[in-house]
Amino acid sequence: MEAQTGASLSSVHVAHRAEGITLRQAALIAGIAYLLMPVTVAEFLLWPKLVIPGNIEQTVQSIGAHGGLFVAAILCYLLTLILDVVIAWALYVLLAPVNRSVSLLTAWFRLVYTVIALVGLLNLVTVYRLLHTPDYLTAFGAGPLQAQVQLLLNSYRYDWSFSLMIFGIHLGLLGSLIYRSRYIPRIIGILLVIDGVGWMITPLKPYLYPNAHLGFFFIVSFTELLLPLWLVIRGWKIHERSAQY
Repeated sequence: MEAQTGASLSSVHVAHRAEGITLRQAALIAGIAYLLMPVTVAEFLLWPKLVIPGNIEQTVQSIGAHGGLFVAAILCYLLTLILDVVIAWALYVLLAPVNRSVSLLTAWFRLVYTVIALVGLLNLVTVYRLLHTPDYLTAFGAGPLQAQVQLLLNSYRYDWSFSLMIFGIHLGLLGSLIYRSRYIPRIIGILLVIDGVGWMITPLKPYLYPNAHLGFFFIVSFTELLLPLWLVIRGWKIHERSAQY
């Protein structure tokens, strides 16, 4: 009888593992994916070398002369968005025990942000094609070509800013789930909610409150690193829990 019970429990455990991943595995996947994101390389290393604010002529020359760096920046953004999809899935699994429905909604907001950002990223692909296809320079001429590049670069930034407002909603929901989880420190949840508010209101600054000083939200955004660091360092200690609806 005991042997049958043990075999039964073993089969249930195997079936459970076959259905998906454990919370510990989800924590590690999310944490590692966060830390592998190369968006900072594109934003703070490659982009400033290629795009000169207020000087589209020099920007066009720079992108035309350093096409490899521009492609590298595009690939960094693309890899970041791919990792965002992985993170959305892993965090959904990780926080489903708190509330499966809200965890799913949280994941969807991150996926919507990713899609909008990806659409914006296609503007940079078009910029590369314009500046590295000689026929376009002949067809447009230098002035109109520069105007096209300026429009596309600005469109990319506008789309990215809009997507960050959706990302802010994701962070707010994520922070509330973490605060209620009891297996991830509540302070991380609180900081993520504050960070989410920052991402929601900062992109609207040029339109609604241009004179407001919101620079401190940029510093607050670095608190997002606390979550992946905790997941990688302490996530392997999370115990399995049943999901709530």
